Amino acid sequence: MAAYEFEGKRPKAGSGSYIHDTADLIGDVTLGENCYVGPGARVRGDYGTIIVGRGTAIEDNCVLHARPGERLEIGKSVTVGHGAIVHNCTVRDFAVIGMGAVVSDYSVVGEWAVVGEGAVVKNKQEIPAKAIAVGVPAKVVGEIDDDFRTQWTKFKGMYEELARRRYPGSLKKTG
Repeated sequence: MAAYEFEGKRPKAGSGSYIHDTADLIGDVTLGENCYVGPGARVRGDYGTIIVGRGTAIEDNCVLHARPGERLEIGKSVTVGHGAIVHNCTVRDFAVIGMGAVVSDYSVVGEWAVVGEGAVVKNKQEIPAKAIAVGVPAKVVGEIDDDFRTQWTKFKGMYEELARRRYPGSLKKTG
C-alpha cells in the first residue's frame, strides 16, 4: 500500500483491514475495521474527507474522491465493484455498487440498494433503500429480496475474510 500524508492529514485503517500494495490512500481517509482495498484502487482524501465503514470492500481499480471541504461517506459492509467511481456522495450500509458504475456528487445510495454494473447515479440523485437501479442515468427497476440479502451477506463475509486472514497469510510476491 502507498499511504500518503497530505497537508498534515494521514490515512487511517482499522484493525483487520487489508490494503493491497498497489492501492493508494491519500490524506484525510479513514477505513473501518476489516475493510478490503484491492489492487489499483485510489482513495484520495486530498481535497475532502473520505470515511469508509467496517467490513467494506473497495475492489480493484476503484476511484474514491471528495470535493474540497466536503465528504464522501460509505457505510459498513458495502461492496464497491471493480473499476467503480464513487465521488462526493453517501453510500449507506450493505449497498452494492456494481463494476464500472459511477456514483456522482451529492447522490445517496440507500441501505441494501444495488447500483448495477456500468450504471450512472447522477448528481443529487437518490436510490432508495433495497432498490435495484440500472442504466445511464440509473433508474430503479426493482427491489432486492431475502434471497439476495442472504447471498450477498455471504459474499460480503468472504471479503472480510480476505482482508483479515487470507491475503495477509497467503499472498506472497513472487517477482
